[in-house]
Amino acid sequence: MIRFISGGVCAPKGFRASGIHCGIRKNKQKRDLAMILADVPCAAAAIYTTNLVKGAPLYVTKDNLANGRAQAVICNSGNANTCNRNGIEVAEKTCKIVAETAGIDPSDVIVASTGVIGLPLDITPISEGMEKLYGSLSYGGSSQAGEAIMTTDTIKKEVAVSFTAGGKQCAIGGIAKGSGMIHPNMATMLVFLTTDVAISAEMLHEAILSDAADTFNMVSVDGDTSTNDMLCVMASGLAGNAPITEKNEDYAAFKEALHAVTDALCVLIAKDGEGATRLIECNVTGAPTHADAVKAAKGVVTSSLLKAAIFGADANWGRVLCALGYSGADIDPCKVDVSFASRAGEICVCRGGYGVDFSEENAKTILSENEIKINVNLGSGTECATARGCDLTYDYVRINGDYRS
Repeated sequence: MIRFISGGVCAPKGFRASGIHCGIRKNKQKRDLAMILADVPCAAAAIYTTNLVKGAPLYVTKDNLANGRAQAVICNSGNANTCNRNGIEVAEKTCKIVAETAGIDPSDVIVASTGVIGLPLDITPISEGMEKLYGSLSYGGSSQAGEAIMTTDTIKKEVAVSFTAGGKQCAIGGIAKGSGMIHPNMATMLVFLTTDVAISAEMLHEAILSDAADTFNMVSVDGDTSTNDMLCVMASGLAGNAPITEKNEDYAAFKEALHAVTDALCVLIAKDGEGATRLIECNVTGAPTHADAVKAAKGVVTSSLLKAAIFGADANWGRVLCALGYSGADIDPCKVDVSFASRAGEICVCRGGYGVDFSEENAKTILSENEIKINVNLGSGTECATARGCDLTYDYVRINGDYRS
């Protein structure tokens, strides 16, 4: 049985975390440096953005995780350490500073960075703040770490669950940041996961890779795939279960719990899209293949016109059909049904590819809620998929019009 619990990345056994202001950000009230430290060396795995322009920390982390092991995560916010001539050097130095402070190997450090692209990152604040950061680590510090990785986020994103594997009580916890520059193309944000399950690095990698296809890769805020996106997971093994090295019953239990955490984080990310006032969830059923369902759902939540209509609580269902038509999904337009739903009710607006009579007043009431479902039945099969996004508002333009200032 999966149960949501408190504690975030510190909920699993053997993890401390914290976040401080070290001076990367001008605003001294904002934390800008986070650390997660395991009591023991962990099995570890990560997946990265598919953007060809990648932040230097991703290259360093990928090299460090070649042996499937890690013990610490260090992440700064306010500066993405991307497109910098000395970016690799800064990322490697950051790992070395963490290692010297925590008494671990530099190759056991996962390094990440988020913020403005193209600004030189001075190592000095990180170096000078490391002792303070290390000294503030605690088994209750997940919230502080979650705050320190935020950029334009308005809420901390922190989730944890408990479950049973191999007869042992286990936990998975996570923190994430993501509000803008988010589009389905792994990994679409920064996500740091921890677990006390004993599991091999190979199984960890397979689990997060397959899970991301149905969770993080199905979230879009603005159609922009970031340069610094990464999802990583460390497994301490302190739950005491028999190590998971193959796809067995315990692996299935782990994947189910992992999905509960990642799905909850996805909702928080989509809901907190830059300037957003409404969460959009597109549920596609009746697709001939799963790939078609994915394309259709993504097509709807990434449509700027549809997102703008949802902002205005306008039941402009033609924009749903339009998005489906160019999504690349194999659809028969004459078989498509569409309805809008929220806690205020559900209303059918299209049946068999054609409009039906509906109350604009009722539709507006439904679309005025802060969580909107767009239910699409393609009528051509049995496959389904869900994608999440948010509305497109005036504030999105305002936030990104002066992001660097």
